[in-house]
Amino acid sequence: MLSCALPALAQLPPPEVDVTRTSRGEHNEFDVVANGTVRAAPAAVWKILTDYERMPEFVPDMRSSRIISRTGNSVVVEQFGEARFLFLRRSIYLVVEVTERAPSVIDIGLITGDMQVYRCRWEIIPVADSGGTRIVYTGTLVPKFYVPGMFGANMIRSDIKRMMTAVLARLDAKS
Repeated sequence: MLSCALPALAQLPPPEVDVTRTSRGEHNEFDVVANGTVRAAPAAVWKILTDYERMPEFVPDMRSSRIISRTGNSVVVEQFGEARFLFLRRSIYLVVEVTERAPSVIDIGLITGDMQVYRCRWEIIPVADSGGTRIVYTGTLVPKFYVPGMFGANMIRSDIKRMMTAVLARLDAKS
């Protein structure tokens, strides 16, 4: 199965990922901006990004994701995963509220979990000349646990790059 995924990964340009760190007392705040383009149409991208329970199939280090409740365009999702960088590993538990603004914006906000702040947004932008889609992921993260300032931005950048690469590959494979 992995050999089938390798050609798709080779065709994708790597995602652009930028992480900036700001010290906030004992904790660090990390602002993330990541983006990439796929051949898939915006409707297909929307369908995959809002299929929360299938995300562990293709998002690295996500162990589980389940919908707790859904009311209109608001979805409460519980997720278990892991953050890692080199030899450091940390389990992460989150319950988030997802606000879907079809067909182009998915906002995610923390209800409870291993973060002080967790605000993220997926934007789905049609690319007129190719019929593909540009995906932009932005977020602000403040872990409740200690993240070494020196390694924190690199750890977050590495996790986001792995996540974006996998998401883009999944979206591109479904085009």
